Amino acid sequence: MDASEQNESEVNQIDNDDVIQEEDETEKEEGEDLTEDAEALKAELAKIVVHPPSYEVSPMEEFDQAEFSPSYKDNLPKENLVLQYAENFRRQMVQLYRDRKPLFLNPVNECGVEKFVCTTIRPTLLEFKELYNWDGAAEFVADYLNIEPLKPEYELPKRLISPATVLKRQKGNCFEYSTLLCSMLIGAGYDAYVISGYATKETCLADESRDICPLLKKKEEVKEEAKKKEMKKYTVKPPRDLRSKFELKQDAKREAEKQAEKEKQRKEEEERIAELEKPPPDPYFGLRIHAWVLVLSGKREVPENFFIEPFTGLSHPMDSPNYLGMESVWNNVNYWVNMQDCSEGVKGLSFDLGDPTVWEYMFPNNDKPLLKIPDAEDDLNDMDDEEDNEEHEVEKYLDMPPSWVDALKLSHRDFQMRCPHGKKTKVYKRAKLEKFAHYLMKDGLISRLSVYEDRELTDLMKVHEYYAHRSDKLNQRLTNHRTGQVCENFDPGRPRCLKEHQFKSSAPGPENERVMMFYNEARVDGLQKREETQTEMTEEYSNRDDFLYYKYVEFGKRAKKFGPQETSSANKGRPINKMIQKFNRNRNKPANEDIAELIFHVAEDKIHLSYHTEDVRIAASAREFLKPPNWDEKGAVLTFNPEMHQTFQVDPTLPMNKQVELYEMLMELLKAEEKCRNEVRDSQNEVRNILDDRTKEEAASELDISVYDTERNEKAKKHRRELERQQLEEKMRKQEMDIDYLAPFLAKIGNPEKLSKQQAFSLKEECLADLKQRLIDKANLIQARFEKESQELEKKQAWYQQNQVSMGKEDEEEYLTYCKEAIFRIHILDLRLTRHKEQAPHKYMQLEQKLRNDERLSEFF
Repeated sequence: MDASEQNESEVNQIDNDDVIQEEDETEKEEGEDLTEDAEALKAELAKIVVHPPSYEVSPMEEFDQAEFSPSYKDNLPKENLVLQYAENFRRQMVQLYRDRKPLFLNPVNECGVEKFVCTTIRPTLLEFKELYNWDGAAEFVADYLNIEPLKPEYELPKRLISPATVLKRQKGNCFEYSTLLCSMLIGAGYDAYVISGYATKETCLADESRDICPLLKKKEEVKEEAKKKEMKKYTVKPPRDLRSKFELKQDAKREAEKQAEKEKQRKEEEERIAELEKPPPDPYFGLRIHAWVLVLSGKREVPENFFIEPFTGLSHPMDSPNYLGMESVWNNVNYWVNMQDCSEGVKGLSFDLGDPTVWEYMFPNNDKPLLKIPDAEDDLNDMDDEEDNEEHEVEKYLDMPPSWVDALKLSHRDFQMRCPHGKKTKVYKRAKLEKFAHYLMKDGLISRLSVYEDRELTDLMKVHEYYAHRSDKLNQRLTNHRTGQVCENFDPGRPRCLKEHQFKSSAPGPENERVMMFYNEARVDGLQKREETQTEMTEEYSNRDDFLYYKYVEFGKRAKKFGPQETSSANKGRPINKMIQKFNRNRNKPANEDIAELIFHVAEDKIHLSYHTEDVRIAASAREFLKPPNWDEKGAVLTFNPEMHQTFQVDPTLPMNKQVELYEMLMELLKAEEKCRNEVRDSQNEVRNILDDRTKEEAASELDISVYDTERNEKAKKHRRELERQQLEEKMRKQEMDIDYLAPFLAKIGNPEKLSKQQAFSLKEECLADLKQRLIDKANLIQARFEKESQELEKKQAWYQQNQVSMGKEDEEEYLTYCKEAIFRIHILDLRLTRHKEQAPHKYMQLEQKLRNDERLSEFF
């Protein structure tokens, strides 16, 4: 029982005493004579008139009873018995606990018929996989329905609409929300219950303006403790810490004091903001009736009990401050009344429904185990008696009748709509969430989360947009209105394997700041990331055969030219000053021959090489080449001299490279530089192509439609209609052929209305003669094909006899294959001819019988 009920009864008693006292004082004052001043005061007070407020109750929605099944309009005998049982239970509760609020037992349904609340739950498992888990089902119910608040908010509703009707009309109150969600959860295997109780004003009205949006809540990260390295016996000991321990303690103490001061200031600021954002006092606090869902642990591997708020679809802990009290709990099997004190809300309540000391159940066949501990001596004494009297002591309990609600049905199109009219908006603390049905928006937008700086939602900070079914595979876009930064995420399947694209909305064109992430597993070059600015470009690779993992390019400024610009100058790209390539270690090469870093100083005509460090060395070898003066001339002979090369070799015992080897190495490096330059130009062109594709895709905004979606896929719909038309035409053609086999012969004689005897005999003879001729022609045709195949086989055999000696193995295999196929065809023709000869007389006799039975010819035969 709620503490607010006791306070309310005390307040009512005080008000009654005040009214009685005022009436007594009024009777005493009426007998006294009033002075002039008193009369003037009385006249002045008479001018003050108050009008008590009138509470208008909106009329209940009426339904067409012809749309409902008989179970909605009448009760079965067992249902009437359960209603009588519930009424008796209610009377006992009222007699024993007079201060309790009435229980929600048997409201009327949409047809005005009383129904027990437990029978209103219809456990159903819908065919959509998203509704199999509790979070998906709760989110669907919260999005699919519109809220109808209770009026008045402190009274139980007089009517409870069935879940099937709630799905059709897409709106309901908290009890109808909870009943529908409980039906879906029980059907999915959860141990779910509907709770009737009391909640805060924000919960009853689904006011989430003071709550943080669930999409913005950060998930709690579990910090893994760093594993201490085990000190082995011969491990080198670390150097001693020579710092003063006293000074370290003092520094740690000062740092802790600073952190404590910051934490104190942060808490004070949070308390100040919470006090400012605190909702105004509610005059109906503790009296607002609400219904929500309880899920107990055990089934579906649920580890602990929790609540589900049906209006929001979110879970709440068992000590949630949003719920202030609880009256009763029920499912499709039984009904329980809470006997615990709710002065502290739902905190500390026991939900062991099998404990009769805290829960009063209605039906004796309680499916929850009772807390009964038998004595050991009684067990030993009654062991033998139980087996003898088991058959005679079977007690019959009143069980719950089946649900009167029709089966819950939901079409695929309605499930995809998700929201009434396909749109729904929710307001949170400094955020607004808009949800859209799939395929409703032309650009595939399914939700938009707008984050604001202020509570009035005027200063926009950033916008999260989520997409689905887009041809360009775009699934998310984040726009920061403060910095102008835009981040787009893509699903796999794009032509250039783009995964993420970050850029500034003020400079979306090429040669600006941007970051591109790629699905490197799907790319041939293994490109993972490309970061570009106005003067630099960096690329990162993975899993390449040449062990390249990093590339850096530094660009210079374009030279300004006076006069008309060349059209090809824009396509050449920016001039390159320097290119850097870094490689991973290749264990198949010696370290002093495996290049670790390759730097092309394009502006200085230098090439610098750094090799990997050997395991036993602390330094790495390096080389530097100067390019020949005419290196960029086509067809020129390049010269090389020792001054063009410098080297640093770590191991002095290794032999020095010869001039020829250095010359060949320089030639290879020049080719590598040209290749690297071409790859940079290709990267620049790829960026331009991606940006052009994104511009076209945003302008088109095409959506992918599955071939199995026959309602939206116009191609599939057109193909299906064409097949249906062809089938209908084929069916009509067969019917026309089977309808009148005398039509061509009647047309020859002018289709007379009545036939003479001579005409009838003539028609019969012509029809039989035509069939006979067709049967003979078919036999001759089969015979002609048989003879043709036989002659061709004989010719092939004669050719084989003549060329057998000079034939190769392939020609012989080809001849054998042809013979097998020819013999197979001859055998088939022989079988067809034999079967035709057997069936022809029967067909002739069947036609003759049809002609005799025909209405137009039967009178003459």
